[in-house]
Amino acid sequence: MTTPDLRLFAPAVAVWVVAALALHVAPGRVVAAAVATVLLAGAVARRSGSALVVAILVCAAAAGLSTAARVHARTTGPVHAAAVAGSAVTIEGVLVDDPRALVPKPGKGTLAVRELVMARLRAERLTTAGRVLRVRTPVLVVTTDQRWLRLLPSQHLRADGLLRPATGDVAALLSVRGSVQLQGEASHLQRVAASLRAGLRRAVGPLPPAERGLLPGLVVGDVSQLPPELTDDFRTVGLTHLVAVSGTNVAVVLGAVLLVCIRLGIPLRARPPIALLALLAFVVLVRPTPSVLRAAVMGSIALLALTTGRRRAALPTLSAAVMLLVLLSPDLAVSAGFALSVLATGGIVVLAPGWRDQWALHLPLGFAEALAIPAAAQVACGPVIVALSGQLGLLSVPANLLAVPAVAPATILGLGAAVAAPFSSSAATGLAWAAWLPTTWLVHVAQLGASLPGAALPWRSGSAGALLLVLVTVAGAAVLRSPALRKLCAAAALGVLTAVSVLWFVAPGWPPPGWFLVACDVGQGDGLVLNAGPHTAVVIDTGPDPRAMDRCLRRLRVHRVPLVVLTHFHADHVEGLPGVLRRRQVGEIEVGPLDEPAVERARVVRWAAAAHVRVVPAQVGEERTAGGARWQVLAPDHPHRGTNSDPNNSSLVLRLTAAGGRTVLLTGDVEKEAQQVLLDLGIPLRADVLKVPHHGSSHQLPEFLAAVHPQITMTSVGAGNPFGHPSPATIGQLVDEGARSYRTDRDGDIALVDRGGVLSSAARHGPGTVRPRPRARGLELIPGTTLTARAEALSRLPSSWCSTPGAAARDPTRERPSSRPAMGR
Repeated sequence: MTTPDLRLFAPAVAVWVVAALALHVAPGRVVAAAVATVLLAGAVARRSGSALVVAILVCAAAAGLSTAARVHARTTGPVHAAAVAGSAVTIEGVLVDDPRALVPKPGKGTLAVRELVMARLRAERLTTAGRVLRVRTPVLVVTTDQRWLRLLPSQHLRADGLLRPATGDVAALLSVRGSVQLQGEASHLQRVAASLRAGLRRAVGPLPPAERGLLPGLVVGDVSQLPPELTDDFRTVGLTHLVAVSGTNVAVVLGAVLLVCIRLGIPLRARPPIALLALLAFVVLVRPTPSVLRAAVMGSIALLALTTGRRRAALPTLSAAVMLLVLLSPDLAVSAGFALSVLATGGIVVLAPGWRDQWALHLPLGFAEALAIPAAAQVACGPVIVALSGQLGLLSVPANLLAVPAVAPATILGLGAAVAAPFSSSAATGLAWAAWLPTTWLVHVAQLGASLPGAALPWRSGSAGALLLVLVTVAGAAVLRSPALRKLCAAAALGVLTAVSVLWFVAPGWPPPGWFLVACDVGQGDGLVLNAGPHTAVVIDTGPDPRAMDRCLRRLRVHRVPLVVLTHFHADHVEGLPGVLRRRQVGEIEVGPLDEPAVERARVVRWAAAAHVRVVPAQVGEERTAGGARWQVLAPDHPHRGTNSDPNNSSLVLRLTAAGGRTVLLTGDVEKEAQQVLLDLGIPLRADVLKVPHHGSSHQLPEFLAAVHPQITMTSVGAGNPFGHPSPATIGQLVDEGARSYRTDRDGDIALVDRGGVLSSAARHGPGTVRPRPRARGLELIPGTTLTARAEALSRLPSSWCSTPGAAARDPTRERPSSRPAMGR
């Protein structure tokens, strides 16, 4: 077994750790500490101390000085001063990365969602208070102007706006006002790269939606067309690195170039320069951003270790690369992406070759290598992944193993399509269709893996979770070294697998048999699903999150939606509509009488038009049937005006009747004014089940709740919402009158079942369990079982980036957050 060369390992760790700490310390103190460290290194050297100790001290001092200089540049100077003062400024600068669209997640009092665009800018000239100053400072731009998305890196531009303080690797955040003014074209290389990327998007146009979005992601990291649900699937099974221009992409490209060189008989000495040229061309195509440059370095190192056999040289090379990258860009020291990239590369160059050689004694060499690479990367990256996500992916290794045969063909054919596009669109489309087969294989691997129980298990997040996984991994390694312990653990694992398999096939699972209505756990919003037959359902409201709504429908195996009812146009009821429209046949969309907020209505109309779905107004008194159930629109016959919240009070109110005669009252977000109108009109309100209005807020008439007198209540509410929803008074009155209370923040998805006229209920707790609730008055219960579902997305952008200047979280009805905790909290 080859002993790794650790001479540069300790200095690299010192550089990384010191840079990470120095980012959070005043630059003056860091400089003083660095000077003291240099003096200490000199003293050690004079006394003939260890060369390694001297190297560690010198590298640590260099990291401290580099980081202090970077922090000082960001936290001083005119840009920082203007940001602290909140000044109106004009900035001229150079775009350093592709602008990207961001749709802030609604649900915390958001009336309507504004689509944002974010871009990184290197400010070169600052105009403020009549002064023009030359600067060279990184700034993050936030704007609602979608025209920014057409800009290319290296373009010089001018923008007006307000500067605000920012954290991270930028000096300030610029909230742009007005339109951007271009001051020249992008560089020639960037224009060529943009042309190739656009050609690739055109070439994949005829492909099915999933493959059309995935192939550009595999080739150049362009995920603009990647369906969000497929993104979730890739995250769940540990394949996200394939669409992030990681070291895998670089290794594939370099491996293909070297293979062609070998087949053409090109001399050994000529191959590295050719590979380097190919790498430079690939970097230009996918954009020379810091993450791409990092991937190029790491991928080259991994390929060097696996193809040259010089395994001892790989770790020193990786260590030197880490030192160089962190010294040049100290912010990488606290970058999760950088940590994952380095750890994955380290696992591949240190662990994978030895594992490959050992497993090759019992397996074919190619299969052993294909298994060793993802296994080593997963073991190395596991602690960081669980620290960030709070989940442990169990299918990462098998999913990556299944993906191996398809990644290289899809990437190479996709690159061919991009290169061919400027010369022949038909040839580019042909290559894209050739890449369809390996790409669709990757799609099916991700979708199948994400749908399996146990794809990801909950795990403690943060440093404690990372440390726990390290201990578990060490213990596992010790077990594998002992033949007796291996046999004992194998027997225990077989017993657990057998028990879980029996429970899986015997228990009813989700959805429960005979369900007719489900309240989906979509966060702070409403999303209900009415069973309309096999794989068919009517959707009433869609929640604030397309992914959450889509996941709920996928769990219910819904493929056809003849009707979507949107009770009103608040974001927490309509922003999930794209999740319903994805890969489903949707008949029409029915909406309430008030066309406000206008921005949300416009978004609904745009989404519907893109899916070729009609939008029609609901009519009071109309009755429809679906799957043995029928419903009637009770109100309103006209929009409310001048109330506490006109959109809420103009919500559609529906009365459902199940096949067995049980009734459900769906109330949208109606408040006191609309509730009083319903009482005054004498509309029959009595129902067995009540969807509690407005997430259980305090804006309820006690007389209205008493008139309904439900046996079961369903409250759609988000965990930890800032409004105190549901109100203890509201839920308290319903419970005191004999109702059994269900809440999506505690119970997850809530299902109602009608068995021969007997109403039953079941709750699917959290992301992965189904449990029966205690017996309600005179109601039958459905037995449940434990299931494991897909985990949520790995990470989200900071919420501070998603808000407009001066905006604060607020309830759409201006209700103040309750100072009292919700019941049971």
